[in-house]
Amino acid sequence: MPLPMDEATPLVSIITVTFNAESTVEATLKSVDSQTFSNFEHIIIDGASTDGTLSILSRYRSNKRAVYSERDRGIYDGMNKGISIAKGHYLIFLNAGDTFHASDTLQKIACAITDNDFPGVVYGQTELVDSEGNYVAERHLRAPKDLSYKSFQNGMVVCHQAFVALAKLVPLYDLRYKYSADYDWCIQCLQHSRRNILIDETLIDYLQEGTTTAHHKASLKERFKIMCFYYGTIPTLIKHAGFIPRYMRRRSKNLKQ
Repeated sequence: MPLPMDEATPLVSIITVTFNAESTVEATLKSVDSQTFSNFEHIIIDGASTDGTLSILSRYRSNKRAVYSERDRGIYDGMNKGISIAKGHYLIFLNAGDTFHASDTLQKIACAITDNDFPGVVYGQTELVDSEGNYVAERHLRAPKDLSYKSFQNGMVVCHQAFVALAKLVPLYDLRYKYSADYDWCIQCLQHSRRNILIDETLIDYLQEGTTTAHHKASLKERFKIMCFYYGTIPTLIKHAGFIPRYMRRRSKNLKQ
């Protein structure tokens, strides 16, 4: 059944969590403000930054943007605060430094939502960029044509930022996980989603120097624990044996660069 649409209820809530992000947040703000689609809200959850982040945010005031700044317990606690505030029918989490790939990206997402009678999840592809916004590489895993919660047995097959979820389906992030709560969150969303729609093109430019990237080993340990919970320990061990060739190919490629 179609969702009600009115000016007081945006189709999309974009949630950005920041903490001392003066070197990265401006790119995200510019990207959001450049979007041709206008039925959105942008929620900034700041963890009481002590650098110039709040000053930058003040320069990008907008009637579509709300800024909340207070101490929190980390990025996923900030995301939970964003969920509790968001009014939109769909949620997008765009971290400081991450950007929409083009000015019409949000329009494409909105069309995929409305043209497909409001699916549970809309998702797409991701490219990695450096701190200057320059292209680095395609993400090593491409979003699959068919997506279900079982797809995540193969790892984080869809980047969190390119995963647009129907708000009424989403859980809160599990704060037991410091680096991979987004992986757990996506699985839970997919468990409750009946239809998932792929936009088979780049939606998000993902800043390679993100929190999970910087703590890669710790993230993988948490992800293994999550996989065992949802898919079973033995199947997860078997899957990881199959990941070894993939890991070696990536390692070889990185050494050549």
